[in-house]
Formats: sequence, C-alpha cells, structure tokens
Amino acid sequence: MHAMIFGCGYSGTAIAKAFAGSGVRITGTTRSADKADLLTSQGVEAFVFDGETLDPALAEAMKSATHLIQSIAPGTAGDPLLRLAQLKLSMLMPKLEWVGYLSTVGVYGDHKGAWINEETSLHPVSSRSVERVEAEDGWLRVGARLGIPVAVLRLAGIYGPGRNAFSNLEKGTARRLIKANQVFNRIRVEDIGACARFLSDRRLGGIYNVTDNEPTAPQDIIVEAARLMGVEPPPEQPFETAELTPMARSFYGENKRVSNAKLRALGFLFRYPEYRMSLAELWASGRWRG
Repeated sequence: MHAMIFGCGYSGTAIAKAFAGSGVRITGTTRSADKADLLTSQGVEAFVFDGETLDPALAEAMKSATHLIQSIAPGTAGDPLLRLAQLKLSMLMPKLEWVGYLSTVGVYGDHKGAWINEETSLHPVSSRSVERVEAEDGWLRVGARLGIPVAVLRLAGIYGPGRNAFSNLEKGTARRLIKANQVFNRIRVEDIGACARFLSDRRLGGIYNVTDNEPTAPQDIIVEAARLMGVEPPPEQPFETAELTPMARSFYGENKRVSNAKLRALGFLFRYPEYRMSLAELWASGRWRG
C-alpha cells in the first residue's frame, strides 16, 4: 500500500498514523519546507506542494500511490488537485484504488438545530462551503468515471492533542459565548484517521458524517475543561454583543445536530464518541498539549 496525503496537516498527520504499518509507504504534501522537515521526522515522506505546480519528484511518487487522501481546501479556482489533474488523474496515479476527500459538515448550512444525516439537502451559506460542495461533486464524478471508490468525509469541528479547550484556557483565549439553543458537533482527530483507514480497508465510497454522538452547546465544552483543570471558566458573554471575526461569527450562523449513524451502522467504533470522556482522556494522559 502507498498512501498519499495531499495537505498533510493536523488531520492528515492523524490519517498518516492510522495508515502506517509494515510494508506501507506514506507520502504527504505541505506548503513549506519547515513543515516538510517536521513530517519527515514523523516518518512521512514529504513533498512541498503549493497547489499550483507538481514537482517532478512528487509526480514520480504519485505513480505508485494506491490510496489518495485529499485534505487541501478548495479556493475560488476550485480543488487544486482536480484542477491540476483535469481528466488525467488515472495517468498521474495509475495504481489508484481508493480516494478519501476531507470535507466539512458546513456544506449542510443551517438547519435550525434539527438532526440531519447524509441524505439531508445541502444549503451551504459561506463561500468556502459552496466551494466544498463543488469539490465533493468533482471527486465523486472522478470516482464514477474511473471506477474507483471515493469516500467524502464530512468532518465536524476538529480537536485533539494540541488543539482543544485546555490549550485555549491555558493561553487565555477560551471564551464562553452564549447563544440560545446553539449546538455544534465535534470530532477527535484520531477518529478521523481511524475512519479513513476503516473506509479504505473496506474499499467504501460515498458520503459519511465523521462526527461525535453528542451535539453540544460550545460553552459546555469550556466549562467541562475548566472543571478538569481545576480553574474558573471564563465569564459568560452574550453572542450578540461579543467581538468576533467574521469567520467566527459565521460559524454561529449554522445550527444543526449531525448524525453519524451511517458510519456506526457499518461497524465503525468511535474511540471518542462524546466530549466528556474525550476531554477526560486528554487531561489524564497529559496529551492535551500535543
């Protein structure tokens, strides 16, 4: 097996760990030489890819890839890998057997707190979510044309070692914003890696919500983390009057409860299905700092 991860950042690195094993070649791309050195130190064969041009060494490595994970966000010009590959993906990656595309639950838009699943209609609000929908469609069409399973992983809010409420409390950046009836799903980064491996091992394509079991008010996460740390949580702030970046405010414009029942019905076991036990594990293990 040769797993190639385009955009080997936080989630991509977790996927690399999930795929790693005897006889498995792992390659990954990043945008900077410094990050490439870091990936190399973690056992990933790293290439610098700016989203525009394929380095000859990267193009050569792609020829033997059997599994592709595409984690690079699309832009106004579309998905960078689809744009480069055009209709030639089978020429660039002739041994390809499975594709995983990392998307977001943002493609669903706002459903006013209702439960939704993979069959729910999409109402993307932000331009970045519209671009995600177009990229999803593009990859699913590629899979259909080439006869390769393409799994679209719609990810909830990602957290884990180094990125969590404990870190935010320690840095003094945690905020307890209160917006009536607002909930979010989230997902531990290790479960993203495990899910990608699960789907690829079974050569499964289609659309999957990769999210925890328990949509929760965001302030509850902060309170639970503060309790475990033994510190006072930050004061409550009304969402309406809080100073927020346009992107942060846009997240609160979408309210939904995202079901992961499709994945669970396939037999996938989430290691961190809800935030309380997940935060407890992060704190007790000391891995919360990354």
